[in-house]
Amino acid sequence: MKLLLFCSAAVFLPAFLSAQSLPEADRGPYARIAVLRPHDGATVDFEAGYIRHLEWHRQAKDPWVWYGWSVSIGEHARHFIYATFGHSASNLDRSVSPADDERDSIVNVTPHVEFLGSALYEFSPALSRGTGEPQPTARLELTTVELLPGTSRTFETALAAAQPSLRGETLWYRMIAGGTAPRYVRLRPRLSLAILLQESSEQALPDSVSMLIAKIDIDILNLRPTLCYGVTPARP
Repeated sequence: MKLLLFCSAAVFLPAFLSAQSLPEADRGPYARIAVLRPHDGATVDFEAGYIRHLEWHRQAKDPWVWYGWSVSIGEHARHFIYATFGHSASNLDRSVSPADDERDSIVNVTPHVEFLGSALYEFSPALSRGTGEPQPTARLELTTVELLPGTSRTFETALAAAQPSLRGETLWYRMIAGGTAPRYVRLRPRLSLAILLQESSEQALPDSVSMLIAKIDIDILNLRPTLCYGVTPARP
């Protein structure tokens, strides 16, 4: 699947739907996260095309839930990120009508964006506080950590030791495929930018991992309810 949302420019649809639930047998630790960059001056056309593409998913009765965020602060500002969480390995093999999905994406989305990457991740509960599916809050802090080769085990051991001190929802995922490895991402969903700033001290990683990190990026994302499928935004 390239992109997903729902809504047609010609047909009114709600800004968001109630979250759908996969059958228990289909639920698991895997997530897909992808990044798009709208062409200069094409953001309006991209969003309209993405909404048309989501309508295709609605008509296809896609059972997966898809989140959509715009990057508001960070090196990747104005990029768009979409993701789906909580899948078993076998469920990942059962995405809805992949060939038709691709064809619709090529018509409605591809002309307006550059695809910067799509990666598969596994949720790490021993490092996290929360489930493998983030709360759909208005803001999300996304931290991407690229490690030096051969340091994953030491990194995870340090994060696991610090896990009991986590206070708010903090979700760690290890990249399985889709980029430079070893790579981890951390999601910290919050209701507002003010809350993220108040909790800035929790942003820091344990001092013991600093020597293991080759690169770290921190971006602030805004949830886009009209560019989500099956997501009900969290209320303040």
